[in-house]
Amino acid sequence: MNLSEWIDRHAGLTPDKAAIRFPEREVSYANLAALTERLAAALAASSVARGNCVALLGYNSPETLALLFACARLGALFMPLNWRLAGPEHQQMLGDCPPTVLLVEPPFVPQTEAFRAALGNTTLIALGQAQPGWLAYEDFLARAQGPAPRDPGVGLQEPLLICYTSGSTGKPKGVLLTQDALFWNAANSADMHDLTADDTILTTLPLFHVGGLNNQTTPALAAGCTVVLHPKFDVDATFDAIERERVSLAVLVPAQLDMMMASPRWPDADLSSLRSITTGSTIVPERLIRAVHVKGVPLIQVYGSTETCPIAVYLKVADAERKIGSTGKAAAHCSLRIADDAGRDVAQGTTGEVLVRGPNVMAGYWNSPEATRAVLADGWYLTGDMGHLDAEGYLYVDGRKKEMIISGGENIYPAEIENVLLECPDIAEASVVGRADARWGEVVVAVVAPKPGRRLDTSQVLHLFDGRIARYKHPKEVVFVGELPKTALGKIRKEDVRSLVQITTAN
Repeated sequence: MNLSEWIDRHAGLTPDKAAIRFPEREVSYANLAALTERLAAALAASSVARGNCVALLGYNSPETLALLFACARLGALFMPLNWRLAGPEHQQMLGDCPPTVLLVEPPFVPQTEAFRAALGNTTLIALGQAQPGWLAYEDFLARAQGPAPRDPGVGLQEPLLICYTSGSTGKPKGVLLTQDALFWNAANSADMHDLTADDTILTTLPLFHVGGLNNQTTPALAAGCTVVLHPKFDVDATFDAIERERVSLAVLVPAQLDMMMASPRWPDADLSSLRSITTGSTIVPERLIRAVHVKGVPLIQVYGSTETCPIAVYLKVADAERKIGSTGKAAAHCSLRIADDAGRDVAQGTTGEVLVRGPNVMAGYWNSPEATRAVLADGWYLTGDMGHLDAEGYLYVDGRKKEMIISGGENIYPAEIENVLLECPDIAEASVVGRADARWGEVVVAVVAPKPGRRLDTSQVLHLFDGRIARYKHPKEVVFVGELPKTALGKIRKEDVRSLVQITTAN
């Protein structure tokens, strides 16, 4: 089988049921199956075959999901590009894994034109309005003459998705995920969310990220749910969708939740249809968790990465109140270990590196065998995250291994300090990094963005730590900024924060 059979099955069972509700457009399961088949045939007519790559640069749309399933049918690779990146960044990724076909929405055609010559024989398709020198989308679809050819060799073992890491610590790496990885990830999501065909899912995160694509969206289509899909995140549109569509499940990262809580609609918003909200991708402040719980909605954390498709560890609704701050237990089809630098399991409560094993883990990094060997050992994925397990086996993430600060011989994990900072009602964002120091090796520096209209000074920030954590962990310096550099999912870019601290120190 291949993953496009998910859609065919539901098209046979519930053809008229809404698979995707998009602004001013509803796509039934029968229509999604037909679109998938037409795209697969058009791609095949454009020389896409097993092992070839199809790239997309555009906002969330039903076509994004149909392209994923069309590639699954052909045994091709699907590469959704981060539309927030600049042209040279896209060029680097497209040069690393050259696509046979590249589909681009109109706002991104000019930046793609700038490096068009470097794309070689790639077929360029303009979504929406026709563009000079580009194949119009309707003309591309017209290439489909009859059903797409079926390759009997295409199955779940076939690579399907290539997602590039942000590149915040160097050259972006293409994470290669098989159809099997998405299959088992969907099984993990179904267990985490008690997912049934009666659920209505809201997707506002970008589908170029595995969090937006695979935390709930593809699992929902596997289960026969309805997905309410937005092109981009918008606070009012999110409130409207939850209330009007009676959404039962949603994924909202902390940055999104903060924006919603800042809206005048938050106090009176009707969230009664929600069975839970899933969050993750970065530190989740306890104040944010409790604010959602006050609204009568369990906020549950998921832990993982692009390399794990992403679901590896999660908290279920039954533990939402009891285990605030934990990311939960190993996913239903995953194993979890906490290990020291020698690869030995550490004692309960001791911090070590988080290791994950399961069929949802990546096949490797595209064209990067050395980088792959560095993180895959005996079937275990070395996440680079540091964490510990409590007496019941629940995971608490302490920070990134590379972000650990060693000051005076003591190990300091930024996440512990950041949690204290984020509890302050006057602080909008905070990040903690180490700065080289002749005496201590490194010292702790806190970078803080106050909320609009709030005033803070260094002494007020440092006072937050009194009696909370050991003195050696206290920041030695506080840098105030208007906003912290972030990724598309609102995750703070630590490398940029370190650079900012170095520039501030130099000045």
